[in-house]
Amino acid sequence: MRTLLCCALGLLISAARPTLPGSTPIVGDYVEARTASVFAGACHYNGELVTTGHEAVAAWSFTSGTWYGADLSGVRAVAAVGADANLGMEKAARKSELVIDSSATDAQATAVAALLKEKCGRQLGQIVSVRRGPVSFSHAANEYRVTAEHFAAMSIRPMPNNECCAQPNLVWYQPLSPLKNRKVGYTDSASYSAGGVSDPWQRAGENSAFYGSFAW
Repeated sequence: MRTLLCCALGLLISAARPTLPGSTPIVGDYVEARTASVFAGACHYNGELVTTGHEAVAAWSFTSGTWYGADLSGVRAVAAVGADANLGMEKAARKSELVIDSSATDAQATAVAALLKEKCGRQLGQIVSVRRGPVSFSHAANEYRVTAEHFAAMSIRPMPNNECCAQPNLVWYQPLSPLKNRKVGYTDSASYSAGGVSDPWQRAGENSAFYGSFAW
């Protein structure tokens, strides 16, 4: 009797559990750049931990998948994050702005904003604005170029000889987005110009990027 009751309760819980109608696995490419090195010696890391690293820009390019019935294939989005402390600090209060490519439909834009809030909400913090605008995202031979007009831009390439894999103890932080096989990238240039969640900034010539693919 006890077994039957447990089985019946399990069926009721399963029946009550919400599902994601019209959703299929979502995959794509991702890249981010920060205002602090993510691969460095311990002294360099500790020096930046209390002085910088409050900001980042991140970009997603969706290859396939649907979320609540919206096909996200080809949609691109960029976020800017600002915090009151280094982003490696768990208690740092964060705010973010999100730009979704103007070629996306309203349904796609709504779905992407909801998806990123669910998958990356803790890392992005409070999303203070979501707007539409031209976003370009190119990925060739592990080199990434992202541009969101009047908002943010990145040019990222692999580190020579994959040092981040040979010396994993020198990799600090985790990407803002869940990734498969994340790598550390070299930032040729990165910038944020909108000024909504932090002062505008520019960085160049440092190991301050993460990149990889996602499968949600």
